[in-house]
Amino acid sequence: MVTAIVAVFLLVSCSSGGDKGGKGEGGSAESAEEYPSQEIREIVPYAAGGPTDLAGRGIAAYFEDSLGQPVVVENQEGASATIGTTELVNSEPNGYTLEMATTSPLVLVPLLENLPYDKDDVETICVTIETPAVLAVRQDSEYETAEEFLEAAQANPGTLSVALPGANTPQGVELQRLADEYGVVVTPVPFNGDSEAVAALLGGNVDALFDPAGDVVFDRLESEEFRALAVGSPERVPYLPDVPTLAELGYETLTLSTSTYGLVAPKGTPSDLISELESTCQAALENPETREQIGERYIPEQFIGSEEFRTLLDEAWETYQPILGG
Repeated sequence: MVTAIVAVFLLVSCSSGGDKGGKGEGGSAESAEEYPSQEIREIVPYAAGGPTDLAGRGIAAYFEDSLGQPVVVENQEGASATIGTTELVNSEPNGYTLEMATTSPLVLVPLLENLPYDKDDVETICVTIETPAVLAVRQDSEYETAEEFLEAAQANPGTLSVALPGANTPQGVELQRLADEYGVVVTPVPFNGDSEAVAALLGGNVDALFDPAGDVVFDRLESEEFRALAVGSPERVPYLPDVPTLAELGYETLTLSTSTYGLVAPKGTPSDLISELESTCQAALENPETREQIGERYIPEQFIGSEEFRTLLDEAWETYQPILGG
């Protein structure tokens, strides 16, 4: 079953971190006009260098300039991003602890594990970037096309290894669906973030990677160290126009591997503070310097605010629940 096989890739137990009642009775009485009056923490639940970290630091820099208070980015990676997310949901809901989160710790892992939180234990603020996944090999790989790679995987189940940026990620679920629905079996190898996955492919320790096409991966494609075979988005990616989608290649249902990154706060954070943060986030994503720092190609064309972000999480839950058996 998908649940059993995907869950085995969890790097460490996620059972610690307290329960949902661990945070205080309420947030600060501080109004949006007074906010912020002190340092803000921004948790990034992944290692430094990946798209979550780059987006988090770009947003933090703008927030610091705009709001006039330090914004300290903390990388709290591990356990499929649930260590940092558990820290977030157990923090005071007063606007001074935020997280640059993805759908993985908010949707996928709660469906697979008995965690002390789920997507409803955060307040959504905004989506910062969306990055479709790319299946890539080293430039010197014997596999020139996705068809060659996937045919070899089908003919020799489990012999080809594919690096992932984490255990319970959209990319990991899609590889399991590739096996379950199409009989193409590879060996997923999860790492702590994109940088580790890229290093594994560079070092020849895996045959391919299936990873969000953020700067860490895209830079290797531009330098021609890696060759893109396919993308997992519903349509071709504008900045990889010659790379086919998996759906085009006959794997019609494999369109769910795009990673969504967004800013969240603990449940119960006052709505006026969420509105203030949402407005600041929109201004950040319209700022040329921030767009350049984050990577303009990854920022959604239309701003995705608090309500729309909530809808995306709810829709992801509805999509993945039957797949993962939650």
